[in-house]
This record gives sequence, C-alpha cells and structure tokens, in this order.
Amino acid sequence: MTREVFIAGIGSTVFGVHKGTSPVALASQAAQQALAEARCAPDQIGALYLGNFVSGVLNGQEVLAGLVGDRIGLGPVPCTKVEGACASGGIAFRHAYLAVAHGLCDAAIAVGVETMTHAATPQVTSALNCALDPGDDVMAGLTFPGLFGLIWNAHAARYGTTREQVAAIVTKNKANGARNPLAQMGGQIGLDEIVQAPLIADPLRRHDCSPISDGAAAVVLTSEALARRAGVEPIRVLASAQCRGTPYVGGHGDLTSFGATVAAANRAYADAGISARDLSFVELHDCFSIAEIADSEDLGIVPRGQGGRWALEGRTAVGGEMPINPSGGLLAKGHPVGATGLGQVYESVLQLRGQHPNQVAGARTAATHNLGGTGVVCVVNILQRSGA
Repeated sequence: MTREVFIAGIGSTVFGVHKGTSPVALASQAAQQALAEARCAPDQIGALYLGNFVSGVLNGQEVLAGLVGDRIGLGPVPCTKVEGACASGGIAFRHAYLAVAHGLCDAAIAVGVETMTHAATPQVTSALNCALDPGDDVMAGLTFPGLFGLIWNAHAARYGTTREQVAAIVTKNKANGARNPLAQMGGQIGLDEIVQAPLIADPLRRHDCSPISDGAAAVVLTSEALARRAGVEPIRVLASAQCRGTPYVGGHGDLTSFGATVAAANRAYADAGISARDLSFVELHDCFSIAEIADSEDLGIVPRGQGGRWALEGRTAVGGEMPINPSGGLLAKGHPVGATGLGQVYESVLQLRGQHPNQVAGARTAATHNLGGTGVVCVVNILQRSGA
C-alpha cells in the first residue's frame, strides 16, 4: 500500500558554464535551496538519491551522493548515486518518490548534477558515448548526433517532416528560453540562421543540438503532513514510471519511436488515472530538435507523424493547445545530463504554482519526460497542483 507524495521544495542552479565549480558544490547549492524552501531540516531527510552520468570520467570523482549528503548535513541515512545516462536525474526523482510513497521515510531528496564544460569536446563526446554499446554501436562509428540524424531521416521519409517544421521547434524553444533566467541559450533565431549553422550529423546542424552544460537541480519529496508545513504550495506527484527500451541503435524496430517512452507514458497515465489530453503542458527531452517530435508523438500529446506540423502551426507554443517545453527545454537551457530530469521537474513545479517567468495560463497537470542513451531508459512523471 502506498501513500500520496508531494513536492515540498525545489532548487536549481543556472544551466550553463560554472567554471571551477565542482559537482559536489553545484549539487549542494541546489539541494540547500530545496531544503530551505521545503522548511525541512537535514535531520528530517531519510534518503538522498543523486543522478549523475559522467563525473567519474570527466571529473575523476565518484561517491557523489555521500559527498553531497555530508556537505548538506544529512545524518547516517542512505545516500545513493543512480545512473541511467541522460535519464539519471529522472531515476533519482523516482527513487525518492518510491521511498516516501512506500513509507520508508517521510522526506527524501533527489539531486541531479553534471559538470562538462571544463572538458574538451572530444572528451565530452567520448564520455557520452559510454551510453552506447562499445561493441556494436561505437565500433560502427555511431554517435548520438548520428542516431538522431537517422531518426530525422526516417521521420521525414515516413511522414514528410520538413526542415522548416523541425526548425520551428528550435525557434520556439529558444524563444521560450529567452524568458527563462535559468536558460543559457535562449534568444530569437530564424530559419536562415538555423540552416546556415555548421553541420553536425546530417541533417542536424548546430542549433538542432542541446549545448554542453554544467548545472544541478534538486527536489524534496515528502508526505502530505510535512508538505503542508512548507512555505510554498505543495505539488502532488500522481505517478512516476520508469521503463526499459533497447540498449542498441540497431535494436530499434522503428526509428521514429522510442518504445521506452511509449511504455513509461502509458504506465504513468494509468497510475495517475489520466490521459494525455488532461495535461496542461509537458517538459520533454529535446536533446536534439527532432527528439521533440518523436517524444511528443510517443507521449500521445501530438498525433503520430504530426509533431513537426504542430510546431510550425504554433500549437505547441505557450499559448497553443499543448505547450511543449515552455522552459526552453534542453535546446535553450542546455543539457547537464545528470541534472536534466530534475531540472524538468523544477520548471514544472514553478508552472503549477503559477510562478514561472514563461507561464502557461491555468496550468494544473504536467508531465515530465527524461530519456537516456539510445532509448534504453525512460522516466515519465505526472505532477498536479494539490488543489486541482
């Protein structure tokens, strides 16, 4: 038997360049913000889960969960690092949710962190490639931009998706990010600038790719009793679902869809007792522009094959019928991979409180979607205003 779980506090750094700042320092900063907002003393926290992907490779530092737990003053409670490539933050959130839902503790904290900008681009690429199978995928010369280039070509061949439609996602998310002080790459950008940017992996160009970033985000999850003592409106977690997909690029039977997203979304909707039509907005994993199209269709918030058309028609803008990534998403905020999933939750909580700088009018129910690797792991969360 489970109990209701609430988000009582959130914290986040700016996603961008944090020169000379360690992962422990960034994670602790976000965690302390979340604890303060939740009015939760360190001795009230029963567990810490920390999402991180490549600190060992890029920083030579592991045991991050214990280091952060020590830095923020936790007692002798479980402090656990979790890893699922770019979905590491989402997994940390789900573990903290489960700990409270099943009564293992009354309050848990989920933290996500990554520092990447200090490393050269080839080092970062090599580190991210740890999420590919070294035998079949890496030896074949595949990279993540290469995978999403294949996805774009497959989607265009099947549904007629155009460069102009995909560019509309970049334009939308960059404009959304310009209204978000936590986004490093927001701004006004048009089709000409997008198509004239350097080619990364045909047909992906530079602005189609989320930028390398540093950052951290944290969320305190509690029982209802503790949540009501917080200084802000608590947000109810209706569901948190995690599913596995293929660990290989060649394992995709359909390159236009991620099976893990479809499975996690369906499970989350069933657990929450809602459908995709009940969502006010979605923060999803737009690691590349074409990913937003595939993700939105897999989540069931856009008809299959129509993701690009909806973006071009303005139907996924903040004032549209299904706002997607009002924060600016990964394309505008950047992608500090271990922090991304919790950054999505941070942005969604602000929206549900009515406090976001790029507010969706009347926002009541939200989904966050965090995808890792070749689609090997996906976490979908459903959040709702406690008074909804």
